Amino acid sequence: MSKQLILVRHGKSDWAVNGMADFDRPLNHRGHKNAPEMAERLLKRRLLPQQLISSPAKRAISTAQHFAESWGQKKSDIQKQESIYEANPAALLRVINQMSNDYHRIALFGHNPGLTDLVNYLSDAHIYNIPTAGVVVIDFQLDDWAMVSQHTGDLFLFDFPKSGDKI
Repeated sequence: MSKQLILVRHGKSDWAVNGMADFDRPLNHRGHKNAPEMAERLLKRRLLPQQLISSPAKRAISTAQHFAESWGQKKSDIQKQESIYEANPAALLRVINQMSNDYHRIALFGHNPGLTDLVNYLSDAHIYNIPTAGVVVIDFQLDDWAMVSQHTGDLFLFDFPKSGDKI
């Protein structure tokens, strides 16, 4: 069975807290609004993953939790993957290549610039930037996540919040 990867950039985060480590930055109001909105868009398209994997950074895991809630999935089932935080495309590809073949559709929640670079590497999509809370879906005509590599995917969907928000 073919594979489908849903890549989600974390929602807009708060920069206003002095002295806070980047890892601990929370979502701001817009981030809390956009994440459920984007999850609903995927739900309407019936693009529900069987597994959710997230960077453990606060803004990424919070985004993943909004998606899980919108999709009726348990927040506790979100798999945290340390190597997604500040990852480059090679590190993200290692995560993908180790995904369980029991799942044909998986959502991965992470950060830029790694996600945008990964999308372009996997699908030759030529996307300049995945905005906050942006979603990319890539189809792979492969039956093994270990076979995912450069230009093996086809861009299926690129969507992001457009409701007058600046990106």
